[in-house]
Parts: sequence; C-alpha cells; structure tokens
Amino acid sequence: MLQKIEAVLPVRYWTLAACTMLTVASALSLLLFREGGWIFLIAGLLTLRGVLDLNQTHHAITRNYPVIGHMRFLLEFIRPEIRQYFIESDREAAPFSRAQRSLVYQRAKGAPDNRPFGTQLDVGENGYEWINHSLQPSRLSETDFRVWVGGEPGRPSNSRSPCTQPYQASVFNISAMSFGSLSANAILALNQGAKLGGFAHDTGEGSISRHHREHGGDLIWEIGSGYFGCRNPDGSFNAERFEANARSPQVKMIEIKMSQGAKPGHGGVLPGAKVTPEIAEARGVPVGVTCVSPASHSAFSTPVELMHFIARLRELSGGKPTGFKLCIGHPWEWFAMVKAMLETGITPDFIVVDGAEGGTGAAPVEFTDHVGTPVQEGLLLVHNTLVGVGLRDRIRIGAAGKVTSAFDIARLMALGADWCNAARGFMIALGCIQAQTCHTGECPTGVTTQDPLRQRALVPQSKAQRVHNFHRSTLHALQELVQAAGLKHPGEITAEHIMRRVSDTEVQPLSRLIPHLEAGTLLSSSAKYDGVWRDYWSRASAHSFGLQPAPEGRSRSRKSEANEAQTPLL
Repeated sequence: MLQKIEAVLPVRYWTLAACTMLTVASALSLLLFREGGWIFLIAGLLTLRGVLDLNQTHHAITRNYPVIGHMRFLLEFIRPEIRQYFIESDREAAPFSRAQRSLVYQRAKGAPDNRPFGTQLDVGENGYEWINHSLQPSRLSETDFRVWVGGEPGRPSNSRSPCTQPYQASVFNISAMSFGSLSANAILALNQGAKLGGFAHDTGEGSISRHHREHGGDLIWEIGSGYFGCRNPDGSFNAERFEANARSPQVKMIEIKMSQGAKPGHGGVLPGAKVTPEIAEARGVPVGVTCVSPASHSAFSTPVELMHFIARLRELSGGKPTGFKLCIGHPWEWFAMVKAMLETGITPDFIVVDGAEGGTGAAPVEFTDHVGTPVQEGLLLVHNTLVGVGLRDRIRIGAAGKVTSAFDIARLMALGADWCNAARGFMIALGCIQAQTCHTGECPTGVTTQDPLRQRALVPQSKAQRVHNFHRSTLHALQELVQAAGLKHPGEITAEHIMRRVSDTEVQPLSRLIPHLEAGTLLSSSAKYDGVWRDYWSRASAHSFGLQPAPEGRSRSRKSEANEAQTPLL
C-alpha cells in the first residue's frame, strides 16, 4: 500500500500535501462556521511557500522537500548554539572552551572562581603542563606587576636615538582591536576599564577615535600599513599628522604593525558603506569611500629602512617607546631585522609577538587555519635570537595568543615574554558569548557591531567595571602562582619552572624541550648553533627581506627551504 501511495505522491511531498489539505479544510470552516482564520492564514502561507519551493531553482533540498526542507536550514542556523550550550564538553576549545569562558565571566563579574572536587583536566595526557611550587613560598604585597619599556627613568636604553619617555606597563594589557571592528560602546568600556586598572589599551590599526579619548586610559597607538590617523590622501605616511596624535599625553607607546596573527601577510578592505563619519574621523579617510589597508608598508622596504622609520617615529613622538608587532613568518625576514638593528645601532624599545592562534575579527579560513607561526614558536624564536646577538636586555617582548588565565601569562613569560596582551579575553569580559558573528554586524551582545540598536545592549559604565575586574582578578591569580613558586615577580618565571608530560612515564621541564641560545652566540663566526639559525642566519641581509643565496656547498631546493621556514624551531 505504501509503495502504491509513494508512486503517486512521494513521501517527501506529504508535508506540502498536508498543508494544502489543511488550507482547504480551514477555508471551508471559515466560510461555513466563521472559525479557523488563523489556521487558514498559516496553512495558506506554508502552502504558498511549498509551491514556491517546487518552482525555485537555487536550492535542491527545498525543491525536493518543499516546506519541510527549511527545517534543515533552521537547524543548521542554530547548530552552533545547540552545540555550545548542550553538547560540547567544558574543556572542548572551539576556539575557547566553556571552562575558559566561564573563568573570564566569573572574574569579570567579581564572582568566586574557585572550582570544587579537583581538576577536570587529564593529568596523564601527553602535553599536560603545570608550574612547580616551592616548599618556601614567597609573600608579596602587590599584584600590580609592571615592566619598564624604553629603558628606565634616568637610564635610557643604548639604542641610537633612545627613548626619553619610558613607560611602566602592566604585565597584562588589552591587545589591538580597532574601532570599527569593535563598537563604540565596546571601545568606551575597554578604555574606561584600562583607566580604572592602570593598564594599557592598544588601539588597533584603526587609529585613535573619540571613544578612545573620552576616559583617558593609557593607549598604545598601532600604526598599520594604511597609516590611519597619520596618512596623506594617497595612503602614504604623513609625519605632521602622526606627530599631532603621538604627542598626546594619553599615548604611551607607538607600535608599528608588521603583521597580525589573525591573517598574517594579508591586507584588509573596509567597504565604503561601513566608513561612517566616526570611523572616517578616526582614520583620516573620506566618509563612504572604501579604504584599503595594504599587505605591506610603503614607508620602508628594507630592514634598515624599518629601523630608521622606528627612530623617526620615536623622535616625532617626543621620545616615546616605539616598537613593532609581528606574527613570525619567514625566519630569514626576522633575522634580517635583527641584523639591521646591529648595523644601524637602532633598536626598537619593544616587540610584540602575535601568535597565529589569535584573531578577533574575520579572516579567510586558509589564513586562520594554516598561515603564520603559533605564539610559542614565534616567541621562542624572537627571544632566542635577541639573546644570541646580545640585544635582549634592550628590547622588551610582549606576547599575544589565547591568553585568558594567569597560567597562560606565566607560561608565556617562562618562554621569554615580558608582558602579555589579550584581545578575545577582554571581549569575553565585555560579555561576548563567542557567537562568531563578528564580521556580520549582527553581534548579539553589541561588542562587534556598528548597529546603534544592537550596541545599546552594551552599557559602557557597567562593562568597564567588568574589564577592570577581569584584569585585577587575573593579576591576583598570577600573584598567587608567583608566590607558590617562591618568586618575587612573574618576570622571574623561567622554562625551568614549567613542566610538561611527554609520555605516560616521563615529564620534562620546558627548558629541556625548547631550543635556547647562549648570549652572544650569533655574533661569533666560530660558534656552533643548530636549527633555523644554522640554516638561515647567514643568509639574511640587513638590506633586504629576501633570502640570500646559500654559501658554497649548501645549496638547497626551494621546496626544502619553504618546508623548513614553516617549522622554524624543529
């Protein structure tokens, strides 16, 4: 019987047939008994939808399964929420686990963040890490850990054209997020939170907006390849406009963005429709005109020129700490920068290493998943190279990449960082629920939208307090870790303090698992060094970002070089 019915009316059309029959029945009821109007309206609309489905040519599913085929799109639409709230485990990171988000929420709200009944982590799993404690813990009165950038008062760095306005930065700051990618209310809340906590707020390459200035929180002004806030109409660098912004007392440091973790080596385009009067004012571009952020800078083209550009910005800013941010790519390009420092005597006051696991906005999937070096490998390469040329004591290193807890900070400092930045951690403190709709303008919490109605949901005054709470509670947790290890400052944490399980029966301190160079090693022509330094240090030039020919007897294929370039520490 079913087979005969199927031959006449396939099962996939039964929903449409049912809607049609209900429409007819409700129409008769409406005519005869004056009842069933709402049923007729709903059934009629569903029937019309089904007829349209049968005749449209864009979606095969709804053409074959009229009406009911839309259930697939509905379920697909709410799948991320269903998975996040009901299916994923507390430790399943996508990209931040529920446990990570909950920790930020609790600290931002000032709620207790202690966990009962022991760890949920598998301590026997390969890769599990911990920090060793001391039987003689220290006792610290302060949680406001800081580090001087650009020398110290009365003791400038040895760089040519040294910094004259050193900045004492917190060891935990807000990473680069532009106004435009974040809403006005989000910027207001972040900067007010930074002001309350006395830590720094990186502007992102979208420059300094009126919302950054309202509360007067410390700013790190990021200068990208679009030179927003200091550009000429053709997109080139404008020294006068830079000086006018950089000398503001609120601006504490100048950061040149070489590349970013979210999409290293990729430029950006802000469509004209999104260039509002506020964004145009901050960036120095015309309203409604598409603005392009190129993949590379036009103010310099060689490592030596980069060093002179750093010195120029430092002078124009009135002697403020000036450095650059990058996600490590080709190691020889990084080595070329270091050689330029040695040749010119000009050193940046700081370098921020952005990990490829970072990223607050949208980026092409291939870039998100497969371009750039993760923060651990990038940080180790930068730290070790500076040690190897004797410049480490003149240059501070910041690190960014999925930092949400005090252990994340401690671990990065053990690998060589002087301070850490967080972007998504502070977004979560603002109320971000990881809906991953940042690029659509439909952020449900008002963090990443320019829609005035949507961003009304984010009240800057209350969220600023949460930003402050998250920072303060995280540094308090860091204080407790430092005390447990018997130390006096997180800068004393080394790779000897962090342990990692490498097998079921073996654990090792990170110091035995990661490469390290002795001080001055790269300056000696007779010194022996391994890994990426052996392969590329001698082939880097201060006058070019390109890879120089290999010495006699060491020619290698382009494919071999490319493969090694993507695994710089292996």
